[in-house]
Amino acid sequence: MSESAPRLIVVEGPIGVGKTTIAEALARELGARLVREEVEENPFLIRFYKDMRAFAFQTQLFFLLSRYRQQQELQQQDLFRKGTVADYLFAKDRLFAYLTLDEEELKLYERMHGMLNERIPRPDLVIYLQASVEVLLERVRGRGRPYERAVSREYLEEVVRAYSYYFFHYTQSPLMVVNTNEVDLAHNPAQLKDLIRRMEDVKSGTHYFKPA
Repeated sequence: MSESAPRLIVVEGPIGVGKTTIAEALARELGARLVREEVEENPFLIRFYKDMRAFAFQTQLFFLLSRYRQQQELQQQDLFRKGTVADYLFAKDRLFAYLTLDEEELKLYERMHGMLNERIPRPDLVIYLQASVEVLLERVRGRGRPYERAVSREYLEEVVRAYSYYFFHYTQSPLMVVNTNEVDLAHNPAQLKDLIRRMEDVKSGTHYFKPA
């Protein structure tokens, strides 16, 4: 990584938008450490997609604690010796909590999240990937993960709305917004290199990536 590149980069976006694929491509191009969200390790996820109300709290709690453990391990490492690209933002954990938990569960969740969030490293840059619901549905169906078969259009619409609202108000780190309906960072090396060049100039505020 060049000296001017962000040291801790987070790639975020709704289900099926390609977070992990693009995070992997960025990490390779930058020679950076890659941190993947532990999705398939969640033992409640299959049951959650079949019955969201019954398994929302267990699923959310597993993700919260798993992400916290990863972030603590990350904080022990030297971020300045080698850059890091992560395929999730810890703070967005609350986004799904508000979509799925009932009032009493949310109160307990908020207490836990508030205690843990204070100890999380802040990213130098967040890359927010967008896509239409139609594109997300196609990608989710196309990757064929058994636990995602029950993901409904209605749930994806709620997730997309929540992400749009969250990042419209996001100010904790510099933000780069990429519409993946129009940009293919994972399979277009020129677009990926163009994004990396522009990342080095992002010091604050929200920016929208359009390929040269």
